[in-house]
Amino acid sequence: MTGLDNLQTLTLAPRGTELYATTYNNFAPRIGISYQLFQRPGRETVIRGGFGIFYDLGYGAIAQAFTGIPYTRTLTLPAGTAFPLSPALTVRPPLTFAPPYALVRGSEPDLKLPRTYQWNVALDQSLGASQKFSASYIGAAGRDLLRQELITGSILNPAFTQLNITRNNARSDYHALQLQYVRRLSRGLQALASYTWSKSLDNSSGDSLLAVASELIDPEVDRGPSDFDVRHSYSAAVTYNLPTPSKSSLGKAILGNWSIDMIVRGRSALPVNVVAGFPTPRVLGATGARPDLVPGVPIYLDDPLVAGGRRINRAAFSTASIPKDAGGTHLRQGTLGRNAQRGFSAFQPDLSLRRQFGLTERISLQFKAELFNIFNHPNFANPVITLSSGTFGQSTQMLGRGLGGLSPLYQLGGPRSTQFALRLSF
Repeated sequence: MTGLDNLQTLTLAPRGTELYATTYNNFAPRIGISYQLFQRPGRETVIRGGFGIFYDLGYGAIAQAFTGIPYTRTLTLPAGTAFPLSPALTVRPPLTFAPPYALVRGSEPDLKLPRTYQWNVALDQSLGASQKFSASYIGAAGRDLLRQELITGSILNPAFTQLNITRNNARSDYHALQLQYVRRLSRGLQALASYTWSKSLDNSSGDSLLAVASELIDPEVDRGPSDFDVRHSYSAAVTYNLPTPSKSSLGKAILGNWSIDMIVRGRSALPVNVVAGFPTPRVLGATGARPDLVPGVPIYLDDPLVAGGRRINRAAFSTASIPKDAGGTHLRQGTLGRNAQRGFSAFQPDLSLRRQFGLTERISLQFKAELFNIFNHPNFANPVITLSSGTFGQSTQMLGRGLGGLSPLYQLGGPRSTQFALRLSF
């Protein structure tokens, strides 16, 4: 496409035009340094630092350009069409460049590879021969990141119905303090504990998510906590080899070679992005417009009848001044910031008990019993974000199921469950 700076005169680029220009000056230096401040055995102190520039692939959703015109055509059958279809109805519509174009995907012609600047400083302190404590500062700045925008409606010239444009107008910033304690296996005990205090901000958390077009709304309006922003995160893992009785042969046979493992994980709440949920001008999409925030009204309400005992207050938001149809005179996001609310925190301890049986010099058998979420602590998924929903502001599922992907039994936030396993090693 040519003429993205003026949507009323936008046209298709000539055949053979590249989707975007290839860049060759993506210089990505990396440097690291380490210096031992103190060398006393068991009290060593090491300081480390590093900096690097990293580039991501510039593809994003641009490859979907081959799913738009002229590569796809749609045939709509009349209501009540009988099957099997007649030969006349099975003829595929021809591929054509004739307007109007239902869907065009593309990018800025001068699209750049998204890049990230990363830096870190860490201090490692030995606490004896088998223990270490470290404190680190981690920083990252994403620039020229990909952001996919949906443009449609009357702002386009009649030759186009809908555009999906990938631009370089997203950016992100991440800062974190990371603390870690490590104990290597010694006297039957091994431990690892970590804590992270962090903040991640951006105006788009994924290059495949459609966002509001910058021609109408400044992308910086979407600047806020990242979708994955977790301010506090901690985990601890302990392994202990239980002592074997040294005198009784019966005790050795029953109580020998047992070990216990425990993992505790927790985090603060993830962001929640409240949206209007009614058909706004199509440039915003059906759920892309955020409402206005009503001053003086509490955002959260205690409610013992809903999951987690808390819900987001519907009365704290207003959609009265957000246009609901293509005839709206002012296209804007509401005064509510992106990802301005929070859902629920998460906490889960897991426990396992295992025993090793030496069958021969080369063959061993391990029995293991694992208990996930041993206290059956309830963890809830983020609440419903659409104002027009009857369950707005309430969590409607447990966290393990809300995360998707793996079985909720084995996700963080699943119900208490038990697993037994035998493993033969040879």
